[in-house]
Amino acid sequence: MQAWGTVVVTLAALMVATVDAKIYERCELATKLEKAGLNGYKGYSVGDWLCMAHYESGFDTSFVDHNPDGSSEYGIFQLNSAWWCDNGVTPTQNLCHMDCRDLLNRHLLDDILCAKRVVSSRNSMTAWNSWSRHCSGHDLSEWLKGCDVYVKTDSKIHS
Repeated sequence: MQAWGTVVVTLAALMVATVDAKIYERCELATKLEKAGLNGYKGYSVGDWLCMAHYESGFDTSFVDHNPDGSSEYGIFQLNSAWWCDNGVTPTQNLCHMDCRDLLNRHLLDDILCAKRVVSSRNSMTAWNSWSRHCSGHDLSEWLKGCDVYVKTDSKIHS
């Protein structure tokens, strides 16, 4: 009987995590990213962030991907457990000082703060292979079409 109680508690915890997750619509996410100060941050536009998040997670805050090296990537920006967060399994630098599970809900502030750390690092936006493959050097204005967000025209120095 105790095993059944453990199963019920575990399922309830998983359901709470799932209920709090969200797949964002493109324009809704664009607005949130702009309000959080990512438009022009380190020279990258909201278009850069949308493009990267689309190819990383499909705008799904609950997305988790497991890598061959044993690390996992979490949330809308797919932040890696070996570097940015602690999943309790992978040896980690935990440079964002957070639990990876905190990246799996609809609340994006912690994800954005961590992503700002990533883009402020030596690798900048190239830390995301999907950004290098699909977004870098491309016209990203399509990502903002129909949204009430405009690309900042600050210099694209990426510093």
